[in-house]
Amino acid sequence: MIQATTSKTYRAGQWPRLATGRVILGYDERFLRRRRLETASGEGFMVDLPETTNLMSGDAFELDDGRIIEIVAADEDVLVITGDLPRLAWHIGNRHTPCEIRPDRLIIRADHVLAAMLAGLGAGVTPARMPFTPEGGAYGMGRTMGHAH
Repeated sequence: MIQATTSKTYRAGQWPRLATGRVILGYDERFLRRRRLETASGEGFMVDLPETTNLMSGDAFELDDGRIIEIVAADEDVLVITGDLPRLAWHIGNRHTPCEIRPDRLIIRADHVLAAMLAGLGAGVTPARMPFTPEGGAYGMGRTMGHAH
């Protein structure tokens, strides 16, 4: 099976050449160390990184045969939050919930309990299906890890 290793993983904008394929991964799937993945065209390859890594949409793997495979964020069920964003962001963060922060809205994964809480705080809460790319963690892990990190 074709392999991709850490020395052949590139961040967005740092690829040595154009991608010849892509792999579509959800938020949880983009946090990986060792896993078999499959390209959008159905070709399998193995990723074996020395440590668990937070991969972002636009990053890429270089396979052992030299091909570049782009990582693309999959569409996921999310909630688009509007309203008093600083106040709502505080409540979302207080629950250690990953959150994508945009100038005019917040985006979190679909969760009926959080949807009810936010609506109770006066937020506009709209279900949607889109790529989810939340803000990275403050301590270099790239993920919101709760208190146990």
